[in-house]
Amino acid sequence: MRLVRQIAFRHLKAPQKGSFTTFAAILAILGLGLGIAALVLTFSILEGFESTISEKIAQFDGHIRIEHFMNRTLKENDAVLDSALQKSPVSYSVTSYIQSPALLRKGSNADGVITIGLSKTGRDAILSSIVTDGTTELNPKSIIIGKRLAEDLGLGIGDKIVLFDLQSIGRISGGQRFRQFNVTGLFHSGLLEYDQTVVYVDLADAQYIFNSSDRVSGHMLFTNNLDDVKPLYKHLESELGYPYFVLSWIDKHKILFDWINLQKWPILIIFGMISFVGIVNIISSLSMIIFEKVREIGTLLSLGLSKKHVKRIFLLEGLIIGVMGSLLGLIIAIGLATLQIKFQIFTLPEDIYFMDHIPVKINWLNTLIIISIGMISAIVASLWPVYRASKINPAEALRYE
Repeated sequence: MRLVRQIAFRHLKAPQKGSFTTFAAILAILGLGLGIAALVLTFSILEGFESTISEKIAQFDGHIRIEHFMNRTLKENDAVLDSALQKSPVSYSVTSYIQSPALLRKGSNADGVITIGLSKTGRDAILSSIVTDGTTELNPKSIIIGKRLAEDLGLGIGDKIVLFDLQSIGRISGGQRFRQFNVTGLFHSGLLEYDQTVVYVDLADAQYIFNSSDRVSGHMLFTNNLDDVKPLYKHLESELGYPYFVLSWIDKHKILFDWINLQKWPILIIFGMISFVGIVNIISSLSMIIFEKVREIGTLLSLGLSKKHVKRIFLLEGLIIGVMGSLLGLIIAIGLATLQIKFQIFTLPEDIYFMDHIPVKINWLNTLIIISIGMISAIVASLWPVYRASKINPAEALRYE
């Protein structure tokens, strides 16, 4: 076995002058490495994009929402819901909320907004990560609005605005419900739809404006880990029946996440073809080595080396190329991913992509699978050249020696 290793490494090094085998092996390693790097980077970008979108959406919608099946209001303090939550298999935080359309007015400027009233418990999980100016505190008659909305209406910290309940505005008999608020904070999420339309107030203020008394639109639940969402979702579905409706943030935006998953297949096919070029290069390089080493193979066979050992030599060469190519691809992918994560070199228009740079998140399981497939493919690609090498006749190889 030691002799097999020595011959395999010697072939790839090709110390003799004018040999093309080393150049061919380097091309095969580079081709496979670039294909592996392209696959790892592409899946890392997709993973990063999905993770970033999930985090941003979950900030507004919660990981799980509990609402009325008929889109009606629920009790703010609900014994049935409390009992189900107490049996939860995972830790969580819960925030009761009211969500309803309203008219925001500042002088002659007005715009339609989605008003979200949040209870005191758990709302820091929503506000602390998105508020960029002012405070996250929602005191009575204070309001937090999106930066884009503030720019559109010319608002700033300390300005006073009025919120009107849209349903009450159209009443002929009067009775319009409204309240004046003081802008105490501005938030920026990167999701244009939310930054231009969402405002946050205290739950009691929202209950007054929308005449909801002790009722709420629903309850938002946040888990410490995304892996905890599924068991909590299943637990609540089994514990809560009508009129409760349990909805995860993925279910609420199912079309978006289905589109993200759909993109993985064409990406796999396109960049898989790049890796296939690397596999073809391995076949070519090993075939060149065999063509160049015909007389050497004939000599080894005539000296008693079995055809089984000849096969092992070229299988080992294919494995070496596969390992080196896969490791090279891994190094390139991790290097570029680290640079992007640290310095955010490649930027994006935030209005279109919901983020200002290309997000990268390396999924180590996917990376391990890609590298393993690359190594296995390199060995499979070696089979045909190995078969050709085993068919070499020593007498024919050495006829003109």
